[in-house]
Amino acid sequence: MKPTKERQELVEKEHPQLSIVKQCELLTIHRSGLYYTPVGESQNNLEIMRKLDEQYLTTPFYGVLRLMALLNKEGFGVSKKRVRRLMGLVNWQTIYREHKTTFCDKTSYKYPYLLKNLMINRNNQVWAMDITYVPMKKGFMYLAAIIDLHSRYVVNWSISNSMSAQWCNQVLEEAINKYGKPEIFNTDQGTQFTSDIFINTLKKNEIQISMDGKGRALDNIFIERLWKSVKYENIYLYVYENGIDLYQGLKKYFVFYNTERLHQSLGYDTPKQRYFLAA
Repeated sequence: MKPTKERQELVEKEHPQLSIVKQCELLTIHRSGLYYTPVGESQNNLEIMRKLDEQYLTTPFYGVLRLMALLNKEGFGVSKKRVRRLMGLVNWQTIYREHKTTFCDKTSYKYPYLLKNLMINRNNQVWAMDITYVPMKKGFMYLAAIIDLHSRYVVNWSISNSMSAQWCNQVLEEAINKYGKPEIFNTDQGTQFTSDIFINTLKKNEIQISMDGKGRALDNIFIERLWKSVKYENIYLYVYENGIDLYQGLKKYFVFYNTERLHQSLGYDTPKQRYFLAA
């Protein structure tokens, strides 16, 4: 196989005979990997962001002040302004204690949370989507995934160097085209998921919209568990060089996750076994 840089150069972008999508499929290059350029952060900032990413899996309830104290104890010498900016880049969303949820901004609360006390007992009843930060050797990217909550089957995923609404909508449309539509779609209240383009796709497909309460720890717990698995079982073990290498590694991992990884909560079945059980 040719080196990734050479494969990248094989893609004809000006007046191509084949679409960019088809070329990427033939060369096993993901479009978000194709257009990836390193994000301009210093090595010191990348180290801090990696630390924040790992810390979030342990203490997602930490806010700016605690994180600043933690980082300064480890010798990073950061200010509150710097910590806040880097928290935004790693998509840190502090989880609040239960009583704090009453202080959320009601004007930004677009849709109710529909999963409370809901019995999830069939495939395509509820899908959930989220975005997470992914560190690399030089720079970073974002990973989005959609999971079927009953089977834990990942119906689609993608990487990108920005958290745009258009990207999230593309991931959603691809999942619907491949697997049909869910009855309910759950996300957090991020601007990507409250955007017109994303909401309109859900409405067009007559999908019920559910959104987590701000700072709620358990509203999207299944996809949070997915992030913990993919990071500890893949991303932190193989610190990827670039976006194309990251895509290739995650492609293998999600095949493993869906088809080989035994889940205790599924009676040691795989997500694929559960998802296609009734097919």
